[in-house]
Amino acid sequence: MDRLTHHEVTIMFLSLGVLLALALCLGEIAKRFRQPAVLGEILAGILLGPTVLGALAPEWSNVLFAVQGKNAVVLEGLTTLAIALFLLVAGMEVNLSTMWRQGKAALTVALAGIVAPFAVGFPASWSAPLLFGWEGEVDPLIFALFLATALSISALPVIARTLMDLNLYRSDFGMIIIAAAVCNDVVGWIVFAVILGLLVEGVRSGVSLDQTIGLTLGFAVVMLTAGRWLIHWILPWIKAHTAWPGGILGFALSLAFFGAAFTEYIGVHAIFGTFLIGVAIGDSSHLREQTRAVIHQFVSFIFAPLFFASIGLKVNFATHFDGMLILTVCVVACLGKVVGCGVAARCSGMPPHEAWALGFAMNARGAMEIILGLLALQYGLIHERLFVALVVMALGTSMLSGPMMQRILGRSEPHRLIPYLRARGFVNPLRAYDRVAAIKTLAHVAAPVAGISPETITEAVLAREQIMSTGLSNSVAAPHARIEGLKAPVVVVGLSTPGIDFDALDGKPAQIIFLLLTPENDGGAQLDILADIEQTFSKPEVREQALKVQSFIEFLALLKSETSS
Repeated sequence: MDRLTHHEVTIMFLSLGVLLALALCLGEIAKRFRQPAVLGEILAGILLGPTVLGALAPEWSNVLFAVQGKNAVVLEGLTTLAIALFLLVAGMEVNLSTMWRQGKAALTVALAGIVAPFAVGFPASWSAPLLFGWEGEVDPLIFALFLATALSISALPVIARTLMDLNLYRSDFGMIIIAAAVCNDVVGWIVFAVILGLLVEGVRSGVSLDQTIGLTLGFAVVMLTAGRWLIHWILPWIKAHTAWPGGILGFALSLAFFGAAFTEYIGVHAIFGTFLIGVAIGDSSHLREQTRAVIHQFVSFIFAPLFFASIGLKVNFATHFDGMLILTVCVVACLGKVVGCGVAARCSGMPPHEAWALGFAMNARGAMEIILGLLALQYGLIHERLFVALVVMALGTSMLSGPMMQRILGRSEPHRLIPYLRARGFVNPLRAYDRVAAIKTLAHVAAPVAGISPETITEAVLAREQIMSTGLSNSVAAPHARIEGLKAPVVVVGLSTPGIDFDALDGKPAQIIFLLLTPENDGGAQLDILADIEQTFSKPEVREQALKVQSFIEFLALLKSETSS
């Protein structure tokens, strides 16, 4: 039996340890500078790959990261597994129900976010392929289709993380962006799967081109319909009869591997199968936020850094750096996405500042663009120059997204929590045992202040709650809604020592619950107040003291002492 020698096993673990450790370290440094971790992880690969280590100490580079031999095969297998698991997690971020519930605005932005970049990228790369790095080895039509598709896809994980960092994720504005990005991901990956079918023609498994395309589309339709329903039906049984979180984790990974095997067999890359499995699993309401977090951490802190670091091992970024090509790709990418999504958002009735902020949010490509580029490189669809340009564009748009959103949405005097607190809007103790009862109770308290009937408030807040739970981390929840006819923001707070389940990401019941009502066109008040709530109660000592107060005066004094410190 062919096996790794003692020396090869030693080198395997040494190289994986070095690669993972440096990727994690540089990823954490990138996050400290409010940049995506993938930036640091790719930089780790560049430092250890042919760009730096290969140039300075080629003998060490050949020992640790040989391009041929058994260890090269092992690393290739691990990175293939890593990319498949990363797409599983990316798929689980997709919430199809959220997409449909957001209605006209989200669907309009989603379609524009696909059509506009495609309409800009396809004719440009079709009419002038040499300008975009085409080197004459593939059909220019397939090349143009790929580039247009790559420019059309947004990076849902990067967008979600940016919104979380800006405290916009659970806002109405954030949900429109997430819904549009969901549609971008699903449609974009289906189109790319078909393009791969056109490229490889199913030769690896004897499946014809027509069969590859038919099976790809059929698998997507089944997984997004009957597959979703079946998984939703099975999940409660898995949770009831297996240990948490191992049972759900094992179930998700097993399905992901089956999906990967099927799509690889029919001539499409394995990651398309894991992505669709992730969508089907993640759309189930039986999958709690805490379970998602466990799966996400399992992949994001082990497999994803290995994969993104390995990208730097494959290409010499110095010798294949083409400034003009990078500039061309970046300009075309930003033009189609920002303008297309921004104009669509304005046509849907969004205020100008939110519309253009949305355009820059959707412009983030991040990891998804890099994965598309790497697959295209592996299949010979593009060469190293264009791959480097796509990586730079993906990282650049991701880094630009958050600062541009902050600048466009920025206000000199943001709305704060304290000015909207009133003694008659303070409930202690909040006598409710579930989120519906809590919202109804707080709605009755808010009604006299708002001048709106409690039934209208309850209906609006519960409708918002169905889109996505408003449980924040650290035992805080902030159910909210925009109310037609409301003149100014209204905030009501209730304290519950036992806690109420609002399906928070960390799994903790909410003990401090804010009901936030804002006018239909609130000028950003909802976003500011939600951000202030999350920041104020991020410290454990503040939460502990808040639960000990006996009156509104004590509660207000606590908040003012915290904000002035």
